[in-house]
Formats: sequence, C-alpha cells, structure tokens
Amino acid sequence: MDTVSILPAGSIGKNFIQAPWLPEGKDEYEYRNLQTLWPLERWRHLHAVEVETLVKNNNTSSSWDDILVTDVFDPSLIANNQFFGLVRIGRLQKSVLEHNDLRLPTGITGSIIIACDIGDDVAIHNVGYLSHFIIGNRCILSKVDEMNTSDHAKFGNGIVKEGEREEVRVWLDLMNEAGCRRVAPFDGMIAADAWLWAKYRDDRPLQARLKEMTQKSMDAHRGYYGLIEDQCVIKNSLVLKDVKIGAHCYIKGANKLKNLTINSSQAEPTQIGEGVELVNGIIGYGCHIFYGCKAVRFVLGDNSNLKYGARLINSFLGDNSTISCCEVLNTLIFPAHEQHHNNSFLVAGVVMGQSNIAAGATIGSNHNSRANDNEIQAGRGFWPGLCTSVKHSCRFASFVLISKADYPAELDIPLPFSLLNNNATLNRLEIMPAFWWMYNMYALARNGAKYRSRDKRKNKKQNIEFECLAPDTIEEIFAACRLLEIWTARAWLRSAGRPEDGVSEQALAARGRDLLSGPEEEVAHLEILGENMERSSRKVVILKTWQAWRAYHDMIRYYGVKNLAAWIHAHPEAGFEAMQKALSGRRIERWVNFGGQLMHEKETDRLRADIVSGRLRDWQAIHRRYTSLWEKYPLAKQKHAFASLCSVLGVRRLNRKQWLAALEDSVRIQQFVSDQVYLSRKKDYDNPFHRATFRNDEEMAAAIGTIDENDFIRQVREESAEYLRLVAEIKQRS
Repeated sequence: MDTVSILPAGSIGKNFIQAPWLPEGKDEYEYRNLQTLWPLERWRHLHAVEVETLVKNNNTSSSWDDILVTDVFDPSLIANNQFFGLVRIGRLQKSVLEHNDLRLPTGITGSIIIACDIGDDVAIHNVGYLSHFIIGNRCILSKVDEMNTSDHAKFGNGIVKEGEREEVRVWLDLMNEAGCRRVAPFDGMIAADAWLWAKYRDDRPLQARLKEMTQKSMDAHRGYYGLIEDQCVIKNSLVLKDVKIGAHCYIKGANKLKNLTINSSQAEPTQIGEGVELVNGIIGYGCHIFYGCKAVRFVLGDNSNLKYGARLINSFLGDNSTISCCEVLNTLIFPAHEQHHNNSFLVAGVVMGQSNIAAGATIGSNHNSRANDNEIQAGRGFWPGLCTSVKHSCRFASFVLISKADYPAELDIPLPFSLLNNNATLNRLEIMPAFWWMYNMYALARNGAKYRSRDKRKNKKQNIEFECLAPDTIEEIFAACRLLEIWTARAWLRSAGRPEDGVSEQALAARGRDLLSGPEEEVAHLEILGENMERSSRKVVILKTWQAWRAYHDMIRYYGVKNLAAWIHAHPEAGFEAMQKALSGRRIERWVNFGGQLMHEKETDRLRADIVSGRLRDWQAIHRRYTSLWEKYPLAKQKHAFASLCSVLGVRRLNRKQWLAALEDSVRIQQFVSDQVYLSRKKDYDNPFHRATFRNDEEMAAAIGTIDENDFIRQVREESAEYLRLVAEIKQRS
C-alpha cells in the first residue's frame, strides 16, 4: 500500500541504515566510508566566517557541524541550498566547467543535498533532491528532479540484501517466456555467463552454485551509496534512483534510471539520451542509449546501442550489437547482432551472434500452442528477411537466410549457409544449401571483416569467433553433407522404383556420396526431399543438391588448408612433417558456441564440473577459464582444421603429395572466393533497375562509386594475392 508517513523533524539524512541492519559497533556511514573516493582526513569543519557566508547566500543546514569541506573552499559559490545530514564537499574555487557547448560555473546552487560526498570542482545546479550519493571530481549535475539512493540499493545486480525476501531478487527470463531459464544479472556478466546459466538447466548443482556465486559477488549489507564517478555530466533529467555510474558518462534528458549499474570510462564512455527509461539493468562500457528507449530487466554488453524507441525486456544483448525501433523480449543475444529497422519483433529465443533481423520480421511471436514455454535457437549468422514470420519452436543452423514469407509450422534446419523459402504456390518448403557460398559470397566474406572492424571494445572480456568457417560451422557442414548423401540416395531409389527396406543409413550415405561425386546429370532429374525439417505433411525440397554438396566440400578444404597455412606461416622453421606432428589427431566433432566463444564440448563439461566442485569459486575464476580456453583455441582450431582436411579427403593420415595437392586446390578456391566476391557485388551495379534513378553512369559513379573502387573488394584481392605468395612459400618448405 502506498502511504505518506509523518516522521519527526530532523529525520532527513539520519539513520540511513536501520538499527536491525547496522553492524555492531558501527555507524550509518560505515559503507559510505568504504566507498568514498577520497581519504577521510582531507575534510575539515567549517570556519565561522564560512558559515556566515553560507547563511547570507540563503543556504540552510540541519547542522552546520555536519558540513565538512577541504582547505580550498569558497563558500560564495554555494547558494540557495538545503543541506541535511553529513555532507562532505571537496575543493571548490571559482572556475567554469565545459562539456560540449554547455558551460557552467563551479559551485552548488538551488539544490537539496542529503548525506552526500561531493568531489572537487563540481557544478551542481538545480538538483531538486540529491540523496545519499558519492559524486566524483569535475562532475556536472544540472536540472535534475531527483537523485536518490535507498539503503538496500543493488544497482541492477540480482542479489538480495539483508532482511529481504527472495521474491525481490531480480531475474532475467531469457530464451522463453515461462521463466524456466531465468538468470540473475550481475555487473560484469557476459554472454557466455548467460548461456552457461540459461542453457544447462538440467544441471541442478550448477544452477545452485551460479546463484550462490552471484549472491556473493556483491556485499549483502545495507547502506551502500549511489555513485557518480569523475567527469560525469547529468542534465535535464527526471529521476535517478539506486544507480552506480562510471566515469565520463553523459546523461541528458533521461526520464527514469532506476536500479542500474552504468559502466563508463574515459576510454569507453557511455551515453544516455532523451526520453530513456531504464529499470533493473546492467549497462556495459561504451554503450549508447537514445531517443525514447525502454529497457527493463536487461543486460547490455559493451559497445552496444539502443536507439529510436527500442524496447528491450527480460533480455541479454551481447557486445557490439545494435537494436533500434523494435521490440525484443525474453531473448539471449550473442555478440554482433543488428536489429535496426522498424516494427521487427524478437521473442523467446537465443540468437548466436553475427545476426541481422530485418524490418517487419516477427521471430517467435506466434505460438503454435497455448503454452508460452517454447523457444527459437538460431545459429550465428541468422538472417530472416523482410516481413518474415517464424513461429516457435524452431532451430536453425549457422548462417541461415530466410526469404520473406509467413512460415506456418515449426522448423528444424540443420543445413548451414542455406536459403530457406516458403513456396506457397507449390505448397512446399524449399531449401538451397550452401547458398551463401554459391551466390552471396560478398556478404559472406564481408561478415567477419565487418564485425571485427566494428569491435571497438578496449577491454575484450567476451571472446568472439568472427570467422564464418570455424569448428562449429565445419561440423555442421559435415553433418549436412551426410544428410544430403542419404536424401540423394533415397531419391535415387524412389526414381528407380526400388524399395528402401533393409538399406542402412551407412549404405545410403555411401550411395549418395557416389552419386554426388559423379556427373551432375546423374542427380539433376531427382526430386531430393529433406526430412524432419518442418512439422507438416508437405514436401521439403532440396534445391541444387549436387552443387551444394560440392560447395560444402570446398568450404571444408578451404577452412582446412588456410588454417594449416597460418600455422606454417607462424612457424618459419617448420615444414610439412613438423606441421603433421604438431596438428595430427582425431577430429573433435562436438563444439559449443559459448556466447560467441567456441569451445569443444568436453571443455564445457569440465568447466561445469569445476564450478560445481568449487575449483572455480567465483565469476572471476570462470572468466579466467574462458580466457585460458581462448588462448588455447587457435591451436585447437588448427588441429581441427587438419583433421577436417583429412576427413574431407577420405584419408586417415595426410602425406606430402596430398598436402601439396590440397595447397594447389586451395589456390583454386581462393580465386573462386575472390571472383565471387566481385561478381556477387557486381550484380548490384549491373542491375538496370538499380541504375534507373541515375541520369547517367557518371552520376551513378559520383553517388555510389564504381565497383572497382569498392574497398572490401580491393581488400579481398590483396588478401588473395598475399595468400598465393604464402602458398608458394609453403610449397618450397614442404
């Protein structure tokens, strides 16, 4: 019940920590003194003449003995204020603070200040209510209605304070709307942590340990103050309550900021703009949140953005991501996500990064049952087209491109780099595997380069694999090839009128492999049908299977040789024998995208076991394990590349002749990549409708440049030339 109570006069600024929660022998300033940014001995009491000046300037105080200052203190700069409780004010002398075009004199005017520590050379003007904050040096606070801190402030962390009920703990209901994958946020949480917690729900000891570690990540005592670190600017804003704000943060025109940690630094400043309302969240370094955005129960990774009315609720947005103009609910998003068009909707899913949600797409918004506990899992590179509607539950392999349509049933698409099309005219689902490689090379090659260039993080806590060909996608390709082989063999049996009864999958795969490795005309006439990919009775037709199977094999060869070439390049004295000795071994087939960082499944199992056993005692130890695994990852990836090359060549051990042939073949593939990057982009320049808006070729060149001026095409050509030189060098050493 909301009530207005009457308290005794003199209550303001006193008894911040109530008696039941006050540590024995301590006063209410115990945790304030631990937090404060300055040594306690720097402050002194006011001189009589200073009190006189303050009174003349229309200042009042519940007790002038509770106003402490430094030796450099000009009382004439303080006017028309009310002070309550213990207020400690740093160096104050006549000067002007400037931020952008705003210039304000130092001093404190027109404000109510309650039990605060205030740093050196501040400008605090017209703050209606400033209670229980520590304000750093050279901060500007101007025209703020309310800045208040409660004794139980948690600053967005999912913990409970002394005396609080478990029900008040903040949880994020990720990946579905039922709350069965909830995680408790904490300052420093990265996508890998959210995945670890949300995914492995069946590991009950792990769940208990993660909750315990989060609770211990922050002191549960009451009495911590809000914090505004050095050189922050907060202006023209309404309410800030229970917030902790890092240095050099810029906040202008915000409506409501409540129960937040806002990380910011001089190297990675965070900015929050007009009309923003943020409640119960953690905001990473270098973030930008502007123009009417709303976020509730959320974590925003480093170098990420919310803009233009975006809504983010019960969701985790990974590093280097942008969401604009749309709504995201109950979703875990790995790093490098783009959703910057109007009226798209993403709910109840996990999107594994390097993704783009187009305008009008509604992903997971339509239920196929009355239940709300269904999900969508989309591998990295997920790209649903304009006005696409996908219902849950669905699962998509990496780099699935979905053409515009309303998909009527649940989907499970295990074919990476594919194009998905709902052919309503023929009432069938069509899938073209390896579409990106065959027809969209410019976008595929640019994907990793684009996201690497956009990664502006100074401190990269979250490790990210940006390469589209990596152990996870290569294993998806191997699995996809086997499916294509089996489905091709079944299509061949159907066309020949032969029964499938008694034919094993191994025999089917062998027959399909023979067909797909032979002439195209042997399979061109077959209707090859996918299986178990749509929850419906209609056909799922695989398009261009012969070409796709070969494209998949080229992708594996390309991945294998390029990674092995990188190993040899990094070891100038090594040749083929040394490479084989260092990298040979069994192929690890099961890899996990752990928040953008790839780990093989055995490592994730060991990680979980070490958390449960107490070997990894806190989140910092877990993050160190992530870093340790990332440091080992390049070699693990190269070993996987070696084994993958052996597998695709059908050999158990690579000999020198096969290695030289693979090098030569990689030159062909590299040239194909370079050519296709050019040709797939050239289609835009040759399209007559694309050219229709320009008076002539000269205007078009002036407006959008020519294809030969394209920076990325030039980059790929230079990389191709460099690769050819590297191959020539490796051949000499082999």
